[in-house]
Amino acid sequence: MEPDKKIKYAVEHTELIRPPQQHLSTFGATTLDYYVVTGLAGNISVVRDGKVIAEKPRIVTPSYLARLQGFSDEAKKYFAQAAREHPNEPGIFYQYKNRPKEMNVVSEPTGQVIGKLNAQLENEHNPLSTIIKGIEELWDVSLLTFIYHLTRQSISSNVSEFRSRGFFNMDTGGLPKEARNHIEELFDNARKNISRAPELVAELNRWNVFPDYQDRFFSLFKKR
Repeated sequence: MEPDKKIKYAVEHTELIRPPQQHLSTFGATTLDYYVVTGLAGNISVVRDGKVIAEKPRIVTPSYLARLQGFSDEAKKYFAQAAREHPNEPGIFYQYKNRPKEMNVVSEPTGQVIGKLNAQLENEHNPLSTIIKGIEELWDVSLLTFIYHLTRQSISSNVSEFRSRGFFNMDTGGLPKEARNHIEELFDNARKNISRAPELVAELNRWNVFPDYQDRFFSLFKKR
């Protein structure tokens, strides 16, 4: 099967058996415990568990994304085009980290494994736990499919909460209120721990505002 068809097959055959009972937090990170159950052969199942950490959603603009590392050249071209057309149009940017823990092979059919896991999670009363039934060969695609749907379900409430606090409002410098707040948080972090300074300067450069803050930035290194 061709790679694109394999991915499409994995997405179409991913089932969210137990969705989390909460949306992604708007003003902080969210840690979700996941279990991906797949069938290996006959009545043999594979259970993978771990944590997905959704970092605090950020308000960004196309101009910001065009300066962000980790995207393909094609994606950067798209961001650059959007930045030319709508340089200061705010949107929400989500970042995730996957921290896999264990993989266990179980001599039971997937339905039975899922039933036991579901009963276990009911007893634990964790609203941020989830069970995903996926495809063995592309189990990580099944996990990404879950993350995609969770983001879609969360975005409307995140936008509403950001808007209610005026975080989408742009200042005279072309930055959202939330971005200015985040820069202040990074200054505070660097003041407490100077090893965090590179993180601060990278953020200032992404927003193209380092000249506005350079005096404050260099003052962090005085009298140390």
